[in-house]
Amino acid sequence: QRRSLAPSQLAKRKAGDEDEEEEEDWQPPTGRKRQKAAGETESGESYRSPFRKPLAQLTNRPHCLDSSQHEAFIRSILSKPFKVPIPNYKGPLGLRSLGVKRAGLRGPLHDPFEEGALVLYEPPVLSAHDQLKIDKDKAPVHVVVDPVLSRVLRPHQREGVKFLWDCVTSRRIPGSHGCIMADEMGLGKTLQCITLMWTLLRQSPDCKPEIEKAVVVSPSSLVRNWYNEVEKWLGGRIQPLAIDGGSKEEIDRKLVGFMNQRGLRVPSPILIISYETFRLHAEVLQKGSVGLVICDEGHRLKNSENQTYQALNSLNTPRRVLISGTPIQNDLLEYFSLVHFVNSGILGTAQEFKRHFEMPILKGRDADASEAERHKGEERLKELISIVNRCLIRRTSDILSKYLPVKIEQVVCCRLTPLQSELYKNFLKQAKPVEELKEGKISVSSLSSITSLKKLCNHPALIYDKCVEEEEGFIGALGLFPSGYSTKSVEPQLSGKMLVLDYILAVTKSTSNDKVVLVSNYTQTLDLFEKLCRNRRYLYVRLDGTMSIKKRAKIVERFNSPSSPEFIFMLSSKAGGCGLNLIGANRLVMFDPDWNPANDEQAMARVWRDGQKKMCYIYRLLSTGTIEEKIFQRQTHKKALSSCVVDEEQDVERHFSLGELKELFTLNETTLSDTHDKIKCRRCVNRHQVRPPPDGSDCTSDLSQWHHCADKRGLQDSVLKAAWDAAVTFTFYHHSHEEQRGIP
Repeated sequence: QRRSLAPSQLAKRKAGDEDEEEEEDWQPPTGRKRQKAAGETESGESYRSPFRKPLAQLTNRPHCLDSSQHEAFIRSILSKPFKVPIPNYKGPLGLRSLGVKRAGLRGPLHDPFEEGALVLYEPPVLSAHDQLKIDKDKAPVHVVVDPVLSRVLRPHQREGVKFLWDCVTSRRIPGSHGCIMADEMGLGKTLQCITLMWTLLRQSPDCKPEIEKAVVVSPSSLVRNWYNEVEKWLGGRIQPLAIDGGSKEEIDRKLVGFMNQRGLRVPSPILIISYETFRLHAEVLQKGSVGLVICDEGHRLKNSENQTYQALNSLNTPRRVLISGTPIQNDLLEYFSLVHFVNSGILGTAQEFKRHFEMPILKGRDADASEAERHKGEERLKELISIVNRCLIRRTSDILSKYLPVKIEQVVCCRLTPLQSELYKNFLKQAKPVEELKEGKISVSSLSSITSLKKLCNHPALIYDKCVEEEEGFIGALGLFPSGYSTKSVEPQLSGKMLVLDYILAVTKSTSNDKVVLVSNYTQTLDLFEKLCRNRRYLYVRLDGTMSIKKRAKIVERFNSPSSPEFIFMLSSKAGGCGLNLIGANRLVMFDPDWNPANDEQAMARVWRDGQKKMCYIYRLLSTGTIEEKIFQRQTHKKALSSCVVDEEQDVERHFSLGELKELFTLNETTLSDTHDKIKCRRCVNRHQVRPPPDGSDCTSDLSQWHHCADKRGLQDSVLKAAWDAAVTFTFYHHSHEEQRGIP
């Protein structure tokens, strides 16, 4: 029989013998079967483990320790440090008490001596004596870019991040905190700016964040792209706030919440917003302050009088970064507006800049300038460059030649069809816009005439309605169209450029798996492309100003997928020419030129950029002898000015007199290329490329961005060679890798 060993039961059993005897005489009742206890043997004996010890007897008197024993016991408990309950753990928390500030010198956020570390700031080396005197709580520390980002930065991007950080922390120009990132398209400006933001938000030489919040302002089509880029490179370490739509009340509520964030660890420290939304809600953002503002595609701020410029300029932030691959688009005064936005006052006022820099430089660039004017212009140009280069960094796309496949860019001159030629001459006879232009007046009718001629060069269908209504310049022109003509169907044979495009698409589709991007300034031209694609049964997607921002990102992602069946991507240069990544295609056709060379450059940079694996072909179509060649010549003049000021090229040819630029409304039917005639090319004999030039001199710098002039014999592109006999008269082309091969 098992007995209880509880102290109370033991005390009862020892209290009296009578009770003990009664327990011994007691027998279990026979009428009910007792359940066998756990551990009980068959004989009824209870098993008791030898390891089981009886419990100690409790008494009512408490056991008291003296004070010395108590103190020793408490000290023994507190002397044991906190340890992470993981076997063999050797992490940073092992010797540090929770909630207690770390003792000793302050340290950088990342190891500055790690291999490949990008160090933006290094504290001055102190002597042993100075180290004893310095306040350890105020000692500066290294600023090191997060290794997650520094490992993926290319050499030119590491240089760019260091330049940006030096500018916004006022180390390049004391008292000024702005800069212009003017790298050409495709060099990773977005990644460099993300690296700058992340570094400023997390560290500084004072061992605390440099800024609390940053604002990124971009075109509406790039808001989602910026959000995706932050997610891509920082991998969830930060949660940006992207605003790309919503009601006014909802946007205001989000902006108020963003501006009210305070402290070292702001939940959403980066705001990504479009220029339009910023302008409409500027009052909310101007109530507080932000540490940094980044303006993507910053050439939109070229006019200091517009509302967007004024709204951004009134934002309370000392640090301003402006991103633009094309800082000079039309004139030097626009360039001044950009520099003045980031660093107010370093070039003086607008009037001072115009008098001191713009007028002498432009006079010196004119083909009719005297030797004294040229000398003065060069001096002022050098002075301007020396000032601006302190806050502007510019690298050309030649750097990409190391990382990207070959790009061949070709200017293709296409002859007009007989119908186009007759309509063109008829318009010039009736409208007579050249008289107004020669008098120095540019009226509404003159601007309308330019648009009409540009559309006519694209396809007669674009001016058919004007012929039906017999507007000025098109009276009686309806009879020139073929009988039974209708705009419901596209007829490529009526346009020289459309005929060449039809050949390019057909040969590309039948001989390769390449995809093509078609770019135009006019949505009416995109409508013609659609009709052509439906007629030829090409699969296509289209992006223009009518498409929502969210849908744009989806169709771009789908088109870039190797498994997508779409052959053609139609793009409006006004709506989506900036910032889009269309590396799914490797051929791009620029169907019509823009007065602003930056727009064309932006659009043509969509395919030759990071991630591209195939050789790229760029076709710029021009109608021979028409206003399109005049526009291209004007682009050449502007790009020469840009390369002179921004790229510091000293031998840029003075291409055209400003007086010659007024000759817009003429038609040269006898030339193969009016531009080639104007530049007086010394590379060619009978319009065929010769190397070196026939007079034995070095290649001239005229039209310096094009390395070759060619007729059909000199073409290397099989696709364009197949289209030559259709309507092509002449080409200029540029090979992206020839500088590395030593070809002049």
